[in-house]
Amino acid sequence: MDTSQYLDMFLEESKEHVQACNEQLLALEKNPDDLGIVNEIFRAAHTLKGMSATMGYEDIADLTHKMENVLDAIRTSKIRVTAEILDVVFASSDALEEMILNIEEGGTGKKDVGNLVKMLNQIEAGQSPNEAATEKNSPENKYKNTDELSYDDFEKTVISQSIEQGFHAFELKIFLREDCLLKAARVFMVFEILEKAGEIIKTSPTVERLENEEFDSLFTVVLISKENADDIQKKVLKVSEIETVEIQPVQFLTSDVETAASVEAPVNEALSLPAKPAAVKDSETKAAPTKRAANTHTANKTIRVNIDRLDVLMNLFEELVIDRGRLQSIAAELQNTELNETTERMTRISGDLQNIILNMRMVPVETVFNRFPKMVRQLARDLNKQINLEIIGAETELDRTVIDEIGDPLVHLIRNALDHGIESPAERAANGKPEEGTVTLRAYHSGNHVFIELEDDGAGVNRQKVLKKAIERGIVTEEIADSLTDKQVAELILSSGFSTADKLTDVSGRGVGLDVVKSTIESLGGSISIDSREGEGSLFRVQLPLTLSIISVMLVELKNEIFAIPLSSIIETAIIQNSDILNAHNQRVIDFRGKIVPLVDLREIFATGLPEGPEEHQSVVIVRKGENLAALVVDSFIGQQEIVLKSLGNYLQSVFALSGATILGNGQVALIVDCNALIK
Repeated sequence: MDTSQYLDMFLEESKEHVQACNEQLLALEKNPDDLGIVNEIFRAAHTLKGMSATMGYEDIADLTHKMENVLDAIRTSKIRVTAEILDVVFASSDALEEMILNIEEGGTGKKDVGNLVKMLNQIEAGQSPNEAATEKNSPENKYKNTDELSYDDFEKTVISQSIEQGFHAFELKIFLREDCLLKAARVFMVFEILEKAGEIIKTSPTVERLENEEFDSLFTVVLISKENADDIQKKVLKVSEIETVEIQPVQFLTSDVETAASVEAPVNEALSLPAKPAAVKDSETKAAPTKRAANTHTANKTIRVNIDRLDVLMNLFEELVIDRGRLQSIAAELQNTELNETTERMTRISGDLQNIILNMRMVPVETVFNRFPKMVRQLARDLNKQINLEIIGAETELDRTVIDEIGDPLVHLIRNALDHGIESPAERAANGKPEEGTVTLRAYHSGNHVFIELEDDGAGVNRQKVLKKAIERGIVTEEIADSLTDKQVAELILSSGFSTADKLTDVSGRGVGLDVVKSTIESLGGSISIDSREGEGSLFRVQLPLTLSIISVMLVELKNEIFAIPLSSIIETAIIQNSDILNAHNQRVIDFRGKIVPLVDLREIFATGLPEGPEEHQSVVIVRKGENLAALVVDSFIGQQEIVLKSLGNYLQSVFALSGATILGNGQVALIVDCNALIK
């Protein structure tokens, strides 16, 4: 049976089941005696097992089966829930998520989960994960590979055919010295030697884990080569910090083949089920979580659409917007009544169509926020801190293009809040605070923007510590440091390469991160600001546009060139007299409603050339970035317009103060000004 037609449905539903497992596991940790929660997790794992078996993804089916066994032992009171047991189940859930994403990216969904399966089996047998870890680290097992080497049918076929053609197939067990500092570098050097000698078929652990140094002192490589074992061994031993190399021919045991055959039987049987990826009994459907039940009632009113189709639809509409602008331009020139009426009607209809398309592309930020509770739980355990994460406004919607980009910056902000913001329970108790710290993540709409705020009740930004580090790094001078407000000092931590960490950790404090967060958010047309009170906590506020595809701009003229300034950055436009221009610290400024605002001449920035002769007045656009303002000097205003944002391409990515371009109604290209880059 061809199951490829169900792949999209399988992926969507699998993600939902894994997410349900994660949410319920977090709830179970808080209520370890609630068997109702265990049943919900069991049901999600059971359904995922059935779906994956039907689709032929055996590794997912096997791992979920082992999870089921542990969950069944919990609900039958054979074992009690502990944080250590949940760590292993969470790790299994992470592995399932990785396999599903691998399938989505066109992979096979295979992953070496031998170590996880072993730990789940030990938990089911009543052995604690700590005992398993002790056994793993015992002297006799110190150099045992944590991932058992096993071969799938394809690998077995490749190796067998190679041997028939006169090649040798070797398993190389390579032991690094205990004091080896750059394990990944040694692995790379070994791979370089082996790839010259033959072809690497398999590694254990996986290449990704080897690159991340997620192994002890032993890794195994399966190599096909025409060279003999002694020559290969001598070459590998030339790499420094390698202790020994054991080489043996690859041998397939008969029992392995029999096992593989026995696994296929239930899968083939499953494929004879009715043509649907999730074969769920009626009794299970009735007892499913509320969310799934709700979807069942509305199934006839909703459909799943591939996001690529929405992207194509959006691109076509963007072309329509360009043609609409062209028609408006022609109508304005000809002054034909019928053409004007038709153009106005087309503008209204296309505006409605635009709203529908944009709404179709809107995704709740919940899709990003969902990953954070599990992450916070693990980080809190790693840091020995007690942290409560509150999420507010997860239903707030953002364009998918923004959603795709905002995940990583938020991850780093949360890691920073947990590592640097929230104090240890002992410190909090000494300062009269509850031992459990609170981190609040909230999202809300305001105008054409979405605001995402991350607030913690931790230590806040230490003014003296930040200033000292900023002066050391040359970010500010000692003279300027004293005049900075607390808010300006707090925002110094967004500077490139800035870190106040006393020691490096795996969580944060490597001198990178917050500056990358800032640049990523600004590349999306957004901004980030920080409010902090020492000893009380910090508030990071991220402002993002609702969408990146079609934006409203103010068109301005510089000499004979047209530029577009996003309306989201503009406060107002004004005409000022030359006599209103002042000088402060060698910078031209104006007094705007009692606030000193620097004057930035776009004609100088973009080298369009200054107008001939003296001017009595200047046309300016007042723009905002957070709480900072600037007055952009232009030749004249043309008017407001909705435009399609187009990338400048790979060759023009680093052009200063330009974020893209657009095609106007008359066919002329207008460059879009990046106001964030102009405001320091």
